[in-house]
Amino acid sequence: MTTSPATRGRSTRLPRDARRAQLLVAAQEVFVRSGYHSAAMDDIADQAGVSKPVLYQHFPSKLELYLALLDQHTEAMVSAVRQALASTTDNKQRVAATMAAYFEFVDRKGEPFRLVFESDLTNEAAVREKVDAVTARCAEAVAEVIREDTALPEDEANLLGVALTGMAQVTARYWMTTRGSIPRDAASRLIGQLSWRGLGGFPKTDGARADGATRDPASTLGEQPA
Repeated sequence: MTTSPATRGRSTRLPRDARRAQLLVAAQEVFVRSGYHSAAMDDIADQAGVSKPVLYQHFPSKLELYLALLDQHTEAMVSAVRQALASTTDNKQRVAATMAAYFEFVDRKGEPFRLVFESDLTNEAAVREKVDAVTARCAEAVAEVIREDTALPEDEANLLGVALTGMAQVTARYWMTTRGSIPRDAASRLIGQLSWRGLGGFPKTDGARADGATRDPASTLGEQPA
């Protein structure tokens, strides 16, 4: 008699970290497919091919399991934005890279963005805190770069950071609903161009450039280095 993948999985012993990772993958599939409220620990155990006691050994509750997934994917989102900002010193390319990071995130296998940006559990304080934090941290990372390169006050730089990351998030999620009409790279470039047309006009701050020359206070972020 042929056994199912789930049945075969129950007889496999894994190191604790590997088992935890397996359970998170299974839980993500169930949460994305069913939403938090409709998902059951039985469903997640079956998806992972383990018994419910094994699942509870690693995650004592469904909420704790969901929060672990949020931690994993919110950190990944923040890391992607920071890597994009650090990938170049050319501000136009920084904007393009940041937009691309959001579009890549919503296009990831398993649709983790649905847990981060489309959660059906935002009335839970612990979930709301993590969801709000990822938006704030990404916006702060962008604002930090804006402050470094412009003469804008901190509150204005922060507002621009929120605007840019908000645009990236909303447009990337919209793109997913029309996936196939515009290739991902083309879509992110289009939004990057729109963002840069606005941000590129802000004045650079006074001070020494990397090549030792003095910046013109009237120069803008859109000006290419000499």
